[in-house]
Parts: sequence; structure tokens; C-alpha cells
Amino acid sequence: MTLSLPPSAVHAGHVPVDPQRWPDVARLPRASAARTAVARLLVERALARLPLRIRAGGTGGLLAGPRDSGDSSEPTLTLHDPEAFHRRIGADGLIGFGESYMAGEWDADDLVGVLTVLARHVDDLVPAPLRRLRGAWVRRRPETDLNTPDGARENIQRHYDLSNDLFALFLDPGLSYSSAVFDPLPHASEVLTDTAFTAAQHHKIDRLLDLADTGPGTELLEIGTGWGELAIRAAARGARVRTVTLSEEQLVLARRRAALAGVADRVSVERIDYRHVRGRYDAVVSVEMIEAVGAEFWPDYFTALRRLLAPGGRIALQAITMPHERMLATARTHTWISKYVFPGGLIPSPEALAHESAAAGLRITHDTGYGDHYAETLHQWRARFRHNDASVAALGFDRVFQRMWDLYLAYSEAGFRSGYLDVRQLRLTAAGDTETETGGKTS
Repeated sequence: MTLSLPPSAVHAGHVPVDPQRWPDVARLPRASAARTAVARLLVERALARLPLRIRAGGTGGLLAGPRDSGDSSEPTLTLHDPEAFHRRIGADGLIGFGESYMAGEWDADDLVGVLTVLARHVDDLVPAPLRRLRGAWVRRRPETDLNTPDGARENIQRHYDLSNDLFALFLDPGLSYSSAVFDPLPHASEVLTDTAFTAAQHHKIDRLLDLADTGPGTELLEIGTGWGELAIRAAARGARVRTVTLSEEQLVLARRRAALAGVADRVSVERIDYRHVRGRYDAVVSVEMIEAVGAEFWPDYFTALRRLLAPGGRIALQAITMPHERMLATARTHTWISKYVFPGGLIPSPEALAHESAAAGLRITHDTGYGDHYAETLHQWRARFRHNDASVAALGFDRVFQRMWDLYLAYSEAGFRSGYLDVRQLRLTAAGDTETETGGKTS
């Protein structure tokens, strides 16, 4: 027998859910009792082996984990509605896990801690014999999420055009939406001042501009404008900057910020797809852009980088990476992140970056990792986001959105804390160029 809730149903103890805005959160998925029972068995067995405490909500007791009464370092996952939790996972896997959190069916005393444990043991959660059946319950990515020129514009709008005011509530005052590089890393749980956080973002930008040999008279192309901080900082070095974006919200604000910084005469901000850019540039910089390109279009992306590079020029990239086998498993899978946060995106592996860049006639001459710095950046963003929850609500973002965004930031931080994800700064040159290398691969 299959069970389903009417679209407007919201259980007691859950957050209020608008069924028009969040249809798959407002209603439980159709799933047989047998499938839900199997999911419960697998989930309970998997979680029981992990350094986690699992508790029932309300006055419920400990379901799994150490049963001593003393202090424990294990984070606690509390199930407010175990039936709904297991049913969503049974029907939709990790998408259901995320939607269950959005619906308020589970919580955690330390969300990053719980997710870090899960990330560290991701390959152990499903018994090996059942991994071959993965295709029976995971969904394939929708064709509509492909990053064709039209699709890429729509995908970018679904994330980056949410609201400039929203991003301003948790980013540093320079509005850098990528990993900072700290010197030194902050102490645990420390929330930095705006000045210190912006300094760490500027440190990241300066390293990239140095990798691209940016200075007076440099003709620099930036693929992926953000809100203009890198372009402004490059112009302050005397470079002439062309920066391109697909976000209307970012375009307007980046132009305004360049004007306020007094560099509008040296910074041109355009709304154009990277595939349509023409010209040759001494330096090409792209910060955490490749994750939004999609694997099908990585050849286009690297071919464009090579085509746009002037003789003797330098490319500086900042890219999030994941292990190659995990990337292959994720490539065609519709995940919670791709459904709700970054449609069409895929994080590449270091091997994919090396292969695709070489195929386009580029070689990597510098490669440095900063994974622990991204974990700290996400900690700073999440602390600011949670502190400003009333302001987020005042912008019209409901409680489900807030839980979604909180889970996204915590999930991402956990990825870096567990070592599942990394972020790297790379310099690339045309394969035929010769240069004296100033740095090799470090981590």
C-alpha cells in the first residue's frame, strides 16, 4: 500500500510550509510501507555504527549511540518524526534527507558536526552489495538543468539573483562569495570582525592576481564577476578589467561599486556568456566559476580560456574539487544541492581539471590547496546568516528557506572539514609557453 499526504499537509512540530513554494517539502513522497521499512533498517544500521547520538524528539530517549550519562563529544541528531524521515529517504535518498530537514522533521545540536561525521563515512553508509542498486533510487539530473547558454543564464538567476540584500547579510562587506585565505586561521568558533574577514578575502584575491601577474597596464578578463571586488582590486593595481557575468543583480551592483571605488573608467562589467567573449587578454581570472559550468561544458570552458589568452599570458583559477570517483558517481545524479541550491552545477576532481585543461592546450604550473580555509569561510558565513535570521525573514525568505540555506552552508562546511572537498588556486599557461615556475603543487 502506498501513502501520500495532501499537498497542504503540515505535521505538528514541523515548520510552516507553503505548499505552493515548497511542494516537495509540504507533502511526503509516495513510498510503499516496505520501501520505508527497508530505508529505516538501512539508516538505523548505518547510523548505529557512526560516532553519533540519535535521539527521538520530545521526551524520547536515545535511539543509537553511547548510552552513558556523562558528557560526550558525539553530536546528536534528533528525530522529531522518524516515520517521515525514513519515508523521505526511502523514496528520494539524500534529497529526502535534505527535504526532511527543511520540513523540520529532524534537527541537530551541532549540524556541522553531524554532517561532518556523515561525510567522513559516506562510503560506508550503504552496504557494498546494495551500492550496485544505487540507480534504483537516485534520480538523474533534469535535462532542463543543462548549462546551455540559455540554461546557464536561468540556473545562475535561480541562485545569484535571489537578492543582493540577502547575500550582504552574511558575506563580508566586500561581498566576496568564495573561499577566503586567512593569515592565520582564526581560533575555533571565533567570529571575525568585518574588517578582518574582508582582509582574508583580499588576501585570496591578491594571491590570484599575483598568479596572473596582474599589474599596471595588464589587460585582464574575469569570468564570473561576483559583486565586483576582484575587478575593483585589479583596477587599483592599474589593470584594465573586463568582467563578465550572467547575473543581472550582480551586474547592476558591480557597476555601482566600481563607480563608488573610482575605477569605473578601468572596469567594464558585461552580461555575457563566457562562450561568447572575444579578444585576447594578458590575464584571465575565474574564481569558483567552473563548478557552475557542468561537466558537459568543461571542454567549452577550457577552450575559451585558451582562446582568450594572449601569448605569454597567465590564467588564475580558484576551484572547488572532490575525489575523482565521487565526482563520477555524482555527475549524473540529481542531488539535494542541485535541486535546491546550485542547479546544473558539478564540482570537478583534480584529475578532471588536469585532463580538461591539457586537452585545451593548457598546462598547470601552480596548484595550492586551501580546504581548511574554506571550512572557516563557511563557518563565518553561517554565523552571520544565523545571527541575521530576523533580517532574512524581513526580506521575505520564509523559515523553510532559512533552514535550507542553513543546511547548505553547514553541509558545505562539513565537506571541507571532513576532507571530502578541497579548494585550489591554480595558474595555467599555454602549453607551448615557457616560464620560471614560482610554486608547485602543495596542499
